[in-house]
Amino acid sequence: MIKAVIVDDEPKAIQSLSWELTNFSNEIEITKTFSDPEVALEYLEYNTPDCLFLDIQMPAMDGFQFLDKLQHKDFAVVITTAYNEYAIKALKHEAIDYLLKPIDSDDLQDTIKKIKKFNSRLLNSSKIEKALINFNAKFDQKKITINTDGKLIFVTLDDILFVESDGNYSTIFLADGQKIVATKKLKEVNEILPEHYFFRIHNSFIINLNKIKEFIKNEGYVVMQSNHKIPVARQRKSDFLEKL
Repeated sequence: MIKAVIVDDEPKAIQSLSWELTNFSNEIEITKTFSDPEVALEYLEYNTPDCLFLDIQMPAMDGFQFLDKLQHKDFAVVITTAYNEYAIKALKHEAIDYLLKPIDSDDLQDTIKKIKKFNSRLLNSSKIEKALINFNAKFDQKKITINTDGKLIFVTLDDILFVESDGNYSTIFLADGQKIVATKKLKEVNEILPEHYFFRIHNSFIINLNKIKEFIKNEGYVVMQSNHKIPVARQRKSDFLEKL
């Protein structure tokens, strides 16, 4: 069963689309509907459906702005609209299909096939990623595996200067000046970094203890080898001094 979410600013349009989806197919279950895109964004931050049916023309935030604000898009996106001029733009925003209202039953069946294919690829990709991460963790403990921008990067621990939180993402700063944006929260990155080398010195920062150049006690920050200044949280200061 495909678990779907509908986002449309018009309640009547939601009712109509829900009826069309469930009437034309016994393979779709509507788990949530939203007429307020902001509330929908909050929901999708913590919940992952199999598919999102998204209206384009909404006054407060159009469908493309909505997609740009999504932190994670690990599900199929189907654009639903009464207008046909958005097809190319929908594809550029990685929508898997484009349905014109009122929805034709044959078009919907084709869309369901695309949703299943998308989810199958996503599942296989997740299995491969997990296998690679487990392999790397077992046989090469000097590296960690980072998922970023649709690819896996194997990063040598000694190359990492520090990691900075960026909401649902984390930015890894390397000794050669490169930055890697990881699709993990700082807490998740902290769990895969060995604690004898790394320390979460602040809610927003993890540092490589071997890359500290100075500790400015009076002002409460460390200077890394790259000359970045990283604050030391008061409640973590004593634990940090023990590590040193």
